[in-house]
Order: sequence, then structure tokens, then C-alpha cells
Amino acid sequence: MMQKVLSWVKPIAGAAILALLFWRLGSVAFFDSLRVLTWPMLLAAAGIGLLTTAFSAWRWCLTARGLGIRLPLRGAIADYYQALFLNATLPGGLLGDVDRAVRNGRDTGDVGRGVRAVVLERTAGQLMLFAVGAVVLLADPGLALAVLDMVTINPVAVAGSTVALVAVLAFVAVKLRRSPGRLRRALHTATGDIRRGLLSRRNWPGILLASAVILGGHVATFLLAARAAGSQAPTLTLLPLLVMALLVMVLPVSIGGFGPREGFLAWAFGTVGFSATQGITVAVVYGLFALVASLPGVAVLALRLLARHRAPEPAAEPEPLRPPATPAAPVVPKDLLPARTRKQLEPATV
Repeated sequence: MMQKVLSWVKPIAGAAILALLFWRLGSVAFFDSLRVLTWPMLLAAAGIGLLTTAFSAWRWCLTARGLGIRLPLRGAIADYYQALFLNATLPGGLLGDVDRAVRNGRDTGDVGRGVRAVVLERTAGQLMLFAVGAVVLLADPGLALAVLDMVTINPVAVAGSTVALVAVLAFVAVKLRRSPGRLRRALHTATGDIRRGLLSRRNWPGILLASAVILGGHVATFLLAARAAGSQAPTLTLLPLLVMALLVMVLPVSIGGFGPREGFLAWAFGTVGFSATQGITVAVVYGLFALVASLPGVAVLALRLLARHRAPEPAAEPEPLRPPATPAAPVVPKDLLPARTRKQLEPATV
């Protein structure tokens, strides 16, 4: 029941944020994002997307290998493109990852292990983002104070965070009371997966490199969107805001990624002396760039659907061969038999 409620609440929250921005700032910022797009910028965004997708698929291969799953890089790139497209077009922004996790699990015969490999791969990226975000906040105390003020003066954010924290603590307490052994086994499995999939000597250098390249690609796409929107701010001034925008995008309340990102950048650009309208334009252009970068997933999805449609149906198993029946001997009436034969067939008398 809770999962059904959250599946509706998340996109509704994203739509509410967009509606509030539309009401407060008008439609100019949203429509300006369509006017500033050019073919060279779209091609550049697609090229950056190719780089980040390839390294994301490689990171997935590394984590899967740590869990004992053999995942070819070529197939992983195709699965990742399909997942990006589904994430960008479906509510919640996670259904594509769920699809690739289940698909990989079914292909390898272990859905649970396939799901854990995807969770680990996404966790590696989030850890890198959180680490860089912490460095940004420590390096810019003014931005940290501004973010803290935004959270503390927003009663909705405070109430939502409190309710979420209480719900998580209550859920953990109930699980501990009902099935402590099951929770301990889950924690043991999780720690083992992290040790083998992320922290093993064979995996962690590649995962660290891939995560750094992926984060750099996302920041580069944001900078491209800022320049497309006409922002002339220095790069060093924009970088902290863009990294914080990536952190805000982790919140699972969006419609194809739109919602919290636009709200944060409108506030952030207004806080540092830029136009809030320009902040929304940057956020929307980034979303369009991300959508363009995921378009190869349409081709992957179409080719797979076509291959599934053309796949021949399995032939029916042939019936087992049976030996030919032996014809029964003809029955001859006794009257037609010779006298000697009739006498042999008559019962003996005592």
C-alpha cells in the first residue's frame, strides 16, 4: 500500500513544484529554453552523453563482476541507454534502472543478484556526488549557509524531512522486532556485496575513475546549458551551484527529472545575484540535453521489440514413435477345419 501511495506522491510533488514556478515566474523561462537550442549544442550534449553512458556501463560491469555476474560491455551500454530513456520519460526517474536490473537478473538466472548489482552501481555514483558536494559546501561557507537558510525557512521541507525520518525509523524498528534474523542476513549480504563489488582491490580504482568521469560529464552538460541560456557568469561561480543542483536531482520527486532541479536553480541563481528566470532556463535546457543524450535508447528499445516480434515460435515436440501393431490372426470356423485338426481341438475326455 505504501509503495502505491509513493508512486503517486512523487510525480505529484514534481508537478506541484513546476506549477508553482510557472505561477510565480511565468512561462517565459520555460519557452526561452526551446529558443536557445542549436544543433551544435545538441550534438555536443549527445557526445557528452555517449561518454558518460559508456563509463556508467563500464562501472556497472565492474560491480556486476564483483558479485560474480559476467556482463559484456556492449550489452551493458545498450541496456544503460534504454534505462536512461525510460528514466527520462517515465515518472519517478527510476523505472529504467528497475528494468535493466530485472533484465540482467533474468539473463543470469539470479534476479536478486542482478538487482543488487544495479543498486551498487548507482550507489557508487551517489557516493561520489555526495563527496564532491561536501567539498563544495566546505569550500564555500556562504553557499552552505544559504542552503541551510533555504531549508530552515521552508516549513514544508522541514515537515517532509521529519515525517520521512520518523517513517524510516518506525519501519526499521518494526522489522527488527518481527524478523531480526532476516534483517541481520540482509545486512550481512549488503556488507559482503559492498566489499566484493565496490571495495575490492580489483574493482575500486576503475569504479572511482568511472564515477569521476561521469560526474564531470554531468557538470559539463550543466555548463553547456548555462552558456546556451546566455549566462556569462564565471565558471568557478557556476560550478558550486551546478553540483548542488545535481544533488537536488537525487530527490525522487520529479517528472522525468523535471521539478526539484528547476526550483533549486531558480532560487540559487536569484541568491547569488543572477536572474531566477535564467536559473529555470538553465535547468530546463539541461533536462532537454539529457533527453537528447538518452535518445539512442529509443533505437535499442525498438530493435529489441522488433526482434521479439520476429522471433519464431518454439516448435511443438514430435510425438514419440510407436511400433507398428501386429495384425491379429484370423478366426476360422471349426466346420471349415480339417477333421484331424478338429479332433485335436476337442477337449479330452476322462
